[in-house]
Amino acid sequence: MTDDRGQATLLLIWILIGVAAAVLLLGGVARGIGAGNDRQRAADLAALSAARAMHARFGGLFASGGTHVELTAYRRAAEDAARETARRNGAERVAVSFPERDSFAPTRVRVEIRDAIAVGDEAVTHRAVAVAELAPPADVAFAGGAGEGDYRGPLATRQGKQMRPDVAIAFDRMYAAAKKAGVSLVITSAYRSNAEQAALFAKHPDPKWVAPPGKSLHRLGTELDLGPPAAYGWLAANAKRFGFVQRYSWEPWHYGFVRNAGSTSVGYGRAGRAAGRGSLLRDEGGDGERSRSMPSFVPARFAPMISRAAQRWNVGAALLAAQLYAESNFNPYARSSAGAQGIAQFMPGTAAAYGLRNPYDAEAAIDAQGHLMHDLLRQFGAVPLALAAYNAGPAPVQRCGCVPAIPETRAYVAKILGLLGGAGDLPAGGGLEVRLVA
Repeated sequence: MTDDRGQATLLLIWILIGVAAAVLLLGGVARGIGAGNDRQRAADLAALSAARAMHARFGGLFASGGTHVELTAYRRAAEDAARETARRNGAERVAVSFPERDSFAPTRVRVEIRDAIAVGDEAVTHRAVAVAELAPPADVAFAGGAGEGDYRGPLATRQGKQMRPDVAIAFDRMYAAAKKAGVSLVITSAYRSNAEQAALFAKHPDPKWVAPPGKSLHRLGTELDLGPPAAYGWLAANAKRFGFVQRYSWEPWHYGFVRNAGSTSVGYGRAGRAAGRGSLLRDEGGDGERSRSMPSFVPARFAPMISRAAQRWNVGAALLAAQLYAESNFNPYARSSAGAQGIAQFMPGTAAAYGLRNPYDAEAAIDAQGHLMHDLLRQFGAVPLALAAYNAGPAPVQRCGCVPAIPETRAYVAKILGLLGGAGDLPAGGGLEVRLVA
C-alpha cells in the first residue's frame, strides 16, 4: 500500500513537471508569436511610410525645373522612410524593393523584415512582408454644382474643358481659322468654379498670377487659357475677329469672350447682377495658372496631332499626352508582350473597332485614342474610370464601378494621374491615395 502511494506521488510529481514544461513551452511560443506580430506591424508601418514619401514626391517625377524629382531620389526617399520607421518599431534586417522595377514612376513599394525571434529555447528567423501603393481614389468624385457667383447656365465641352455654349461656337470658328494658318490651339483651362479657384489659389496664393476665389473671370464660363506659346502671336493678331480679347497684358494665353449679351455676367444671355463689365475687368491680379498648353514632356512632332485629336473628340490634350507617355513613351513602333501596338498601344480588336487600319501610324492612332477616350469618358463620367477601362477593358470597371483591383491597371491609372499632376492639370500627386495592399 505504501509503495502504491509512493508511486502515485512520484507520478504526480512527473505530471506537474510535464505541465510546467508545457506551460514554459507554450509561453515561449506565445512570446514568439507576439514578436512575429510585432515584426509584421513594423513591416506594415514601414511600407506605409515609404508610400507616403513617394506620394509627397510623385508629382515631381513629371515636373520640370526646380520642382523636378529624379527617380533615384524618389526611391531613396522611400527606402529611407521605410528603414527609419522599421527601426523605430524594433526591426533590424529590412529590405526595401519596388515591384515595378522598370517603371519610370513606381507606385508600389515592398518591405521585408527578416529578424531572428526566440521561440522557446531556439532562435527562428521570422519573415514579415508588407506592400503599399499609390492608388487611384477609392471613391471617384464628380464635379458638384455651381457655387455662389458661378455661372449657372448650360455648358458645352471642347477638348475636355467646359465653357458657355456661345463661347464654344466662337472657339470652333477661331480654331478652324488658326488651323488654316498652321496653328493648333490647345485649351488648358476654361470654366472654373469658385471651389476649384479656391483650391488653385491655396496652391499658388499670389494674386498677380492667380485670382482669389470670387474674383476669377473663369467662373463666368467666358474665359479660355490657350496655347501653345507659339500661338500667342496669332491670337494677339486675330482673336478679336472672333469676339475674344486678351484680358491681362502679362497673360498672353488668357482670352475672354465679350461679344454676346451676358458675357460679363454670371448668367448666360442676360444682364449681370451687381457687377458690370468695368468692375470685373478692374481686378488687379491675373486669373489663373501660367499657361502650359501642351505638357513639356511631349515631343514637338506629336503636339499638333494631340491638339487635333483633343479638339475633334473633346478630350483634354494633357490627358491624351499623359496616356501616350505611359503607354509607349511616344514610340510609334512600340509593341507589348500582350500584342498591343503603336504609340497608343491598341490591341488588334480595338483598333479594328475604331477603324484604325495601321496602329503604327502615329497620327491615326492618336486620333483613334481620342475617339476611344471620348467614348469611355462619356460611358464612365470620370477620368480614373475611363483610364482603367482603356487599360483593362470596360467590363471590369462596369462590374465594380471603380478602378478594379488589378495591379497593372491601378499602376497605370496612378501614373497618368501623376503625370497630369506634374503637368498642372490635377493637384500634385494626382489626388492619389496611400493604401496597404499586402
